[in-house]
Amino acid sequence: MKQADVKTLFIAEGSPWENGYVESFNSTLRDDLLNREIFLSFEEACWVIDRWGLDYNHHHIHSSLDYQTTAAYAAGCVLPVPAYSQPSAHSGVTTPNPLT
Repeated sequence: MKQADVKTLFIAEGSPWENGYVESFNSTLRDDLLNREIFLSFEEACWVIDRWGLDYNHHHIHSSLDYQTTAAYAAGCVLPVPAYSQPSAHSGVTTPNPLT
């Protein structure tokens, strides 16, 4: 986080509505998995939770995402590459700016 100059932002204690999407995910994880399983080891818990996450992201549809899976929704959020991208400063190649 330091390298990317990313700062943390904390919600006020006792204010879960400030972070609703995370609270919703935590509730789903607890209801769909954690309250139904007994893990015999840490490794088993990691494996089961990992498999649950794959299913959640690739097979579970979400009404908030227009009834798509999170993977399908994320695939539709890819930003297009601009038609006139500028080469890097160190390449030595200049491209005329079509907007000037």
